Amino acid sequence: MSYLKFDKTVMVNLEESLTREVLRTNRMGAYHCTTVVDCNTRKYHGLLVMPVPAIDDDNHVLLSSLDETVIQHKAEFNLGLHKYPGNSFSPNGHKYIREYTSDTVPRTVYRVGGVILSKEKVFSSFKNRIMIKYTLEDAHSATTLRFRPFLAFRSVKALTYENGNVNRSYTEVPNGIKTCMYAGYPEMYMQFSKKATFVFDPHWYHGVEYQKEQERGYPYQEDLYVPGYFEVAIKKGESVFFCAGEEQIVTTHLKDFYEEEVNFRTPRDSFYNCLKNSAQQFYFRPNETDAYLLAGYPWFKVRARDLFIALPGSTLSIQDPVRFEKIMQTAMPAIRTFMEKGEIDPVIKEINQPDVILWAIWAIQQYASYTSMDQARKLYAAFIKEMITYILDQQHPDMRVMDNGLLYAEGKDKAITWMNSTVNGKPVVLRSGYIVEFNALWYNALCFYTELTGGTPVDRMDPVIKAIEVSFADTFVNGYNYLFDSVSGSRVDWSVRPNMIFAVSLAYSPLTRAQKRAILDIVTKELLTPKGLRSLSPKSEGYRPYYVGAQYERDLAYHQGAAWPWLFGAYMEAYLRVFGKSGVSFVERMLISMEEEMSLHCVGTLSELFDGNPPFTGRGAISFAMSVSAILRVVELLKKYNAD
Repeated sequence: MSYLKFDKTVMVNLEESLTREVLRTNRMGAYHCTTVVDCNTRKYHGLLVMPVPAIDDDNHVLLSSLDETVIQHKAEFNLGLHKYPGNSFSPNGHKYIREYTSDTVPRTVYRVGGVILSKEKVFSSFKNRIMIKYTLEDAHSATTLRFRPFLAFRSVKALTYENGNVNRSYTEVPNGIKTCMYAGYPEMYMQFSKKATFVFDPHWYHGVEYQKEQERGYPYQEDLYVPGYFEVAIKKGESVFFCAGEEQIVTTHLKDFYEEEVNFRTPRDSFYNCLKNSAQQFYFRPNETDAYLLAGYPWFKVRARDLFIALPGSTLSIQDPVRFEKIMQTAMPAIRTFMEKGEIDPVIKEINQPDVILWAIWAIQQYASYTSMDQARKLYAAFIKEMITYILDQQHPDMRVMDNGLLYAEGKDKAITWMNSTVNGKPVVLRSGYIVEFNALWYNALCFYTELTGGTPVDRMDPVIKAIEVSFADTFVNGYNYLFDSVSGSRVDWSVRPNMIFAVSLAYSPLTRAQKRAILDIVTKELLTPKGLRSLSPKSEGYRPYYVGAQYERDLAYHQGAAWPWLFGAYMEAYLRVFGKSGVSFVERMLISMEEEMSLHCVGTLSELFDGNPPFTGRGAISFAMSVSAILRVVELLKKYNAD
């Protein structure tokens, strides 16, 4: 029995199937993404989407889709599916689907009369290449497959329309062709594992619609270019392989390439394995030496804060400390360059945000817990000292240490925290002055470094630790037993937000047990949902639970009520710290709602955020590193508690 399986009742119901997306990536930043019925609903969707550094930093859709047609006795059955104006879908190939599974690889089974055809897709791990295996499971007469490639050759941020600049020429290569629509793009090779006849029959398909872009208030119609079609004869029991990529391949090796990729994968046969696969999809190796984590798909690149928050869960929680070390080895010079020269790394974006250093120390703290203090001390003690000294020396342009030991950050005119949505250039959520999670992380960092160096007081740091133990509660704890989100002079933010949970979840906290318990109670009552913590309590002014509408409306809701799975991880860690073993059953029950997401939105992974009110629909990036990492850390924590 497949863990991720959808029968024909789901697949033929477009209201159900078009909301389920599938994502496969490689280590170079390229990906394949569409819906389970292979109907693209976003401009980011495509069979082959890849970076084109010669043009810009964006990904580009080269091959949008591939329509398959089964031909028997001159009768044609098109298995493709596209949306056109007037809510019209054509050619309605989804009606032939009998089942879809997503175990080791995505697999679709079609039935057309007496023909049963299966399709399996694999995205190459280290090449910009999509491979598809077609197997004729059953047929009672001669069968031919026809393939029409829909080409785009455009940025994921743009749409394309019929124009006279298209280069219609192509060159025949073994069992296929190579072509390139526009100058500056690489040649795209389309090849089969056996002899394929290509018929040059160029057409533009007009008005292809992407309903997700329409929902988000963006342009949503485009024209796609089809240069012609391939035809391949196939026998019962035979498999034919198709490949599209930027390099020509030896077609006799295509089957071997495909099988090597399949053997490389962990089957998605459990909640944990789905999360593990998803975490590995964020690994980014643009060259032989550097290693990163992408923030999410389909539109995020590498972001500093996301990288450090997601790093422990995406590596240590799947037993890959070497990957942690490689990514940290790439990130350390970027932080040092910023601290020494004020320069922002060209790959790791937003490294100048004031809490990035604090999250980097937190990530190393998790590494120390996974490996040992000795190992962490050997690799990272000097680096942590550099970062703490940088802060103590008042070097950060947007943050300084006050006499009371707390960090004060300037966020009136620009967003400096993870709650970073803006409207007309101004932060939607004004977080400036003493920011609660900054200072929880700061205290934790100082205490962790003290432990790392042997537990004896450190000259410059010990007085700051002692000062914070008094000033943190004096500054943030209010008369209603929860924490102000930020404090700046006489301006205090009374709204109930989830950022206070870090003062409970972190290994070191300046709060008493009673204070932690009170905070946990408030968060549980007002912020906890089955999909994460709300970014704002429904009782607070400005609550907007639904992340829908045009960009402006979504920006207002982004941190004003939407629920975030990555905060779910901090909440569960806090819950286990307060309640210990007795809290395990509650955490296990809460994870059930997360496991439900494996068959929703993007199959086998977790979304960036969810609506704050029922039915808690997944929104934003379809696969988000911080979300996946946080839940992996919770799963790992449960293993430790259960083992104990």
